[in-house]
Amino acid sequence: MRPATPADAAVVVRLMCTAIGDIAHTLSGTRDKAETLRVLEAFFTQPGNRVSHEHVSVLEEDGRVVGFLSAYHGADIPRLDQPFIDRLLARGQDPSGVVPEARADEYYLDSLAVDARYQGRGLGSFLLDAFERKARALGHPKLLLLVDQENTKARRLYERRDYRADGALVLGGHVFDRMVKDGLGA
Repeated sequence: MRPATPADAAVVVRLMCTAIGDIAHTLSGTRDKAETLRVLEAFFTQPGNRVSHEHVSVLEEDGRVVGFLSAYHGADIPRLDQPFIDRLLARGQDPSGVVPEARADEYYLDSLAVDARYQGRGLGSFLLDAFERKARALGHPKLLLLVDQENTKARRLYERRDYRADGALVLGGHVFDRMVKDGLGA
């Protein structure tokens, strides 16, 4: 694992879009896939927003990025969402779909994905472990991730890892369960 760099934009954003689905269109303000990728890749290269490389760690195998995770603290969300809200407003679009996904006391796993060619090898669990280790190292005892209510397989994995349901959010037209884990300690 290593910190992402702006040069990772194309591969990570494509993986990110598989993880966040329609939320990518909400953030970019377009339903066009190519335009969504272009917008998010540009944001990835810049600091100070929710999809920035500065929140991303990548997993490499044989010199290629095969997975990533993006995480930040919930207290930072207003600042990290503002560039997307500003972009939407400048385009005359409604920014109300850009909603805070975590509370101010939660360390948030925004997204995680493994390239389809590398799935089934435990890499997703490895990335989830890395997220929890980072939270512990930073002294964040309360974790949050979201899971689409239709993704029962992922939900079962999170429940086995002691995440518990704590409400729901509607994002990008989908209902997500908030899954929290307490007590990691520092």
